[in-house]
Order: sequence, then structure tokens, then C-alpha cells
Amino acid sequence: MNNNINNSIDNDINANGNGKDSNDISHHIQPPTQLPNQPLPFDAPSWVLKLTIGLIGMFAFLQVYSIQAILPVLMVDFSATEVQAGMIVGATILAIAIMSPFLGMLSDAVGRKSFIVGALLFLAIPTALIAQSPDIGWMGMWRFMQGLSVPGITVVTIAYIGEEFEGRAVTELMSFYVSGSVLGGFMGRFLLGHLHELIGWRAGYYVMAAMTLVGALWVGKMLPSSRHFIANPNFRSAMQTLGEHLVNRYVVTSCLLGACVLFSLVGCFTFINLHLADTPYELSTGALANIFAVYLIGVIITPLSTTLLRRFGSARTVRVAIVISMLGVLLTLLTPLWGVVIGLAVMSTGVFITQAATISYIAVNVKKGRSLASGLYYMGYYAGGTMGAWLCGIAYARGQWSLTVWLLLFVQVLALLVASIGMVKKTARAN
Repeated sequence: MNNNINNSIDNDINANGNGKDSNDISHHIQPPTQLPNQPLPFDAPSWVLKLTIGLIGMFAFLQVYSIQAILPVLMVDFSATEVQAGMIVGATILAIAIMSPFLGMLSDAVGRKSFIVGALLFLAIPTALIAQSPDIGWMGMWRFMQGLSVPGITVVTIAYIGEEFEGRAVTELMSFYVSGSVLGGFMGRFLLGHLHELIGWRAGYYVMAAMTLVGALWVGKMLPSSRHFIANPNFRSAMQTLGEHLVNRYVVTSCLLGACVLFSLVGCFTFINLHLADTPYELSTGALANIFAVYLIGVIITPLSTTLLRRFGSARTVRVAIVISMLGVLLTLLTPLWGVVIGLAVMSTGVFITQAATISYIAVNVKKGRSLASGLYYMGYYAGGTMGAWLCGIAYARGQWSLTVWLLLFVQVLALLVASIGMVKKTARAN
């Protein structure tokens, strides 16, 4: 199944003239540096490594969106407005956007595994401190601190996979990483929603912090150390690579797509909670947590998306996925609860396919400064999420869920334009 992604990406590259497009700087990108007289023995990943990569993705996103399940409760506890509630979600996302390129550059200089384990350990600290928040401002600060550590997990893991493996192994491990991140997004919301009903959200965050510590210990023990990492501490070289990435069609297109994707996902899954907690639904935190079970679709859809990639290629797959997502958003306007749930399931399906295709697109087409390229992608991705939390909060305050839906559709139309223009094949000029 993972052969399909690899073949489709190879076809995309071949269609671009084997990377020798005169309008594209990607032909200047050099292959990974090898040690003298030492071939790179890219081993097939073991099931333990696959599990570990999946768990890294899960623990990275366990905390990012967990707060969405208890937003209605926090608005009452802290007397917060819709916009303030949205920005509690956006605080973590903003920090991720700010730190992603910098941690990518730092990781390129000092290493991979130590960064991942250290970031997981750091993440547990503000997670526990959230439980002590006396007001909405302090909670926002601790949420921001959570976000500072996440790029040290996400950005560096993608770079680690790209360096230590090649071909089918890369796409296979990427699918496990994305599936794990989807599972983490669901588990955070699901657990905290039910933990609040059992022991309260403050005690629930202590449990979440303990889980993150366990995850850090597992990764420290089970993740193999880098064998193919070559340190690049030269700041001037890093800035040169940054300049190349900023005009690289693959990087720029992926960043713009990522921004639109997370804008839609954060805006939808943040304010649907307020919509469903209001009349006529009046769902409890536990019931809202159960709604997020639609996220589990992503665990299944992400590996299956390889079939779409094989048949249609990256560009067409992304366009189809965006249209699917738009249809799902429209379905949430239905009054029956089952209609809203179906809409969320369809919407998230489109988002997960888009995300999987975009991550593979940038991972395969960018060979130099992988960590920095991943950092730029996540900067755009989470900047879009921050804007989604803010602007959708304003839309919900002014026009409730219906106005929020139209804003989401507008952004998805922008994503469709980006995919249609930025991922279009270009004809190579004969040398």
C-alpha cells in the first residue's frame, strides 16, 4: 500500500522533468551528505519503530487541542467570551507557528533524538501548570508554553524519518506518524472531556502531564539514535537554505495549503463545541468528547489515502480532498445531531487526506535542510490555525455557527486555488 504513495510521488517528480524545471530551484538541492566511503544502509523499519513513531505523533498532539472539549466549561468558570475561548486554543498554535522554523534550524545544528525526547519532557511541565491557572490569562500563558515545545517533536521527527530512511520506508513511517498525530488529537479531547466529568478538568490535566512523561521515557528508550545525521551549525549556511526554501515552489505551496487546512480544522472543531453545547443540543463535556470520535476516521483514512495518491497524484488528490472537506462543512448546518456528526466526519476526512498528501509532497521533493523546510511548513500550518481560532471566534460571536461555516468555506476555496495553481505540473526545458 505504501508503494502507492512512493510511486505516485515519483511520477509527480518525473512529470516535472526529473526535478530539472527551469522555473524551479529544486534542481539546485543536493542529496543528503554521506560519510566518506560509508554507504547509507537504509534499513526497513521494525514494528517497534513504527509504534514509536506513531506514539511520538500521538503525544505531540495530545495536548494541543485537548482544551476544545471543555471550552463551554471554561467560559463559565472564567467568564470568558467566544473570542477569548478561541484564543486559549490559539495560544498553543501561535507558539508552534513561531518556534517551528527556529527549532528546525537548531535541530539541523545539534541533532534529532535528544531534541524529540527533551521536547516531550518539557511539554509535561506547562501541561501540569495549567491545572493551577487562576484565570483565563494564566491559562493562555501555560497553553503558549506548551506550544513552544511541540515543534521540537513534530518538525524534528519528520526530519529524522527523512534522514534515516528512504523510499517506501519514508512513506510508511510518515503514515504511522500522521495516524499517531490524528489519534493524539482525538485522545486529548476525548480523555479531557471525560476526565472533567470524573475528576474535574484541573486534575485531568495532571493525568495528561503524567501521560506525556511516560511517552518521553518510551521514546528515549525505543527510538534509535541518528546514524545519518550530519550537523550543520553554520548560521550563514542555514540562512542561505532558508532563502532557497522561501522561493521553492514545493515549500511555498505546502505552507499555504497547510495554513488553509489548519484554519479550517481549528475553526470548525473549536466552535462546533459552543454550537453543540447551546440549544437545541446542550451536550455535556463527555458528550462533546464523544463527538471527537470522528477523528478516528483519520487513523484509517491516512493509510488508505495512498490509493488516491497512486491513481490521481498529489495535486488531484488534494483538490478532491478539499472539495470533500467543503461538503462536510456544509453538512454541519443540518439541524439533527446525526447530520452534524456526519458533516464533521466528512470534513475531517478531507482534511486528513490533504494533510497526508501535503506532508509527503514536501518530504519527498525537498532534500536539503529538511528540518528547516518542515519548520517552515509547520509555521504556515499553525499560523493558519491561529488565524482560524481568532477569526472564527469573531465570526461565531457575530453570527453564530452559520457565519462561521461561511468563513470556513471561503478559506477552503482559497486552499483549492493554491492547490490548483501551486501544485500544477510544469513542462521541463530540454537541456
